[in-house]
Amino acid sequence: MNPRPVRPGGSLPQNLLALGSLSLAVGLAVWQQRALGRHRSTPVTAVERPATTFSDVAGLIEAKEELAEIVTFLRDPDRFLRMGARMPRGVLLAGPPGTGKTLLARAVAGEAGVPFFAMSASQFVEVYVGVGAKRVRDLFAAARREAPAIVFIDEIDAIGRRRGDSQSHQEYEQTLNQILVELDGFHPRQAVVVIAATNRSDILDPALLRPGRFDRRVELTLPDRVERLAILQVHAQDKPLAPGVDLDRLAARTAGLAGADLENAMNEAALLALRRGDEVITQADLEEAVDRVIAGPSRRSRALSPRERETIAVHEAGHALVAHQLAGADAPRRVTILGRGLMGGATVLAPEEDRRLWTRSQFLDRLAVLLGGYAAEEFRFGEVTTGSSGDLSQASALAQAMVTSYGMGRSLRGRAFEPTGPLSDAMSRAIDDEVAALVGEALELAGRTIGNAAHLLDALVAALLAEETLDEARLAAILGPRPARPAMN
Repeated sequence: MNPRPVRPGGSLPQNLLALGSLSLAVGLAVWQQRALGRHRSTPVTAVERPATTFSDVAGLIEAKEELAEIVTFLRDPDRFLRMGARMPRGVLLAGPPGTGKTLLARAVAGEAGVPFFAMSASQFVEVYVGVGAKRVRDLFAAARREAPAIVFIDEIDAIGRRRGDSQSHQEYEQTLNQILVELDGFHPRQAVVVIAATNRSDILDPALLRPGRFDRRVELTLPDRVERLAILQVHAQDKPLAPGVDLDRLAARTAGLAGADLENAMNEAALLALRRGDEVITQADLEEAVDRVIAGPSRRSRALSPRERETIAVHEAGHALVAHQLAGADAPRRVTILGRGLMGGATVLAPEEDRRLWTRSQFLDRLAVLLGGYAAEEFRFGEVTTGSSGDLSQASALAQAMVTSYGMGRSLRGRAFEPTGPLSDAMSRAIDDEVAALVGEALELAGRTIGNAAHLLDALVAALLAEETLDEARLAAILGPRPARPAMN
């Protein structure tokens, strides 16, 4: 049987479909080329001359001293050349979010009176390959034309991640390579300094940090009490404060907050005063603003049963009582049974001084405070509620760190373990036993402390149920003086 001859071409619908597909492919290719051209030609550099100076940056004394030399270089680069000195081409500002990295970079430009080119690292990268490298070249070329100048790259870890890891990407690596080339291409007489900011310096590529590139590193830490007071005073300059407002007292209870958090708290206090219809900001506004920044706004609309309300009062009273009675713990400054965020109530502690070194006994007292609410519920009701879940997680994490990072276990005394290092089953069980022993020891301490001062627990619970919030003065009136703090050996 002879096969039927095949007719050349195809049917009209098939031809039209093929032609339409070809037209779509050509149109898409043309659109991509035009879009790529637009992205390549889009100016990505915006130059400015900041008016910010070091006087606008509260605290960060050591960081400003490190960067003062950069200011001198930008003002008079020939002075350094005559001495045969080479200034760092790149300065890395590393620290937690909100510690003032961007503000400090702007202050360097303001002090030196030079142009300031600022970009976020994420702005370099697009879906089109090669755009990031092109933008890097444009940025550095513009800075060289305006030299002396500062180039500021925010969140450099977005493109400066260690090459070859599982999260690396070809476009990111190409952009990073171009930055390395530009840093190497500075002429000694070109007074251009690159300042980069990151809160993930541990993941940066080693080639970025070698001498000749980002070879000066400035660590920014959370402010201490003196620095927090200075930050609060800076942000209070344009705000009407009521007579008797004590910013030092506020600084004492804001340990752990960054400069951005403190600025936010001052702004929240102004908004609270406006909401109340007042013309000045009171101490109560400031205290409430700090609570809102830490834990969110209070929830007054949710109706609680009398038993739930009493349970929350007992729980928070337990935290406050244990914190007051243990000399190594931070003192309670404010206790409330008004819910904030996901919390049913809150006990605010404030250290008498900022600590950088902790002893085992201080950690144990801190664990006992975390478990004070759990112990109080158990003491008063003979059972516990789900309200202690967050406290138990924090206590377990702290006990884990004591064993694995600080060598504060019993049988594993003096040992430290890598967070992601391989452990044998026997060693894992030993660590778990040590953690359980620490939590048990702290819970026993909390229960014993509450049992020895049951009358104070009853007084705190009654006051909380009647007043809902107790400030530092009210707590002192109920609990009396704290025990003397032991000297750290």
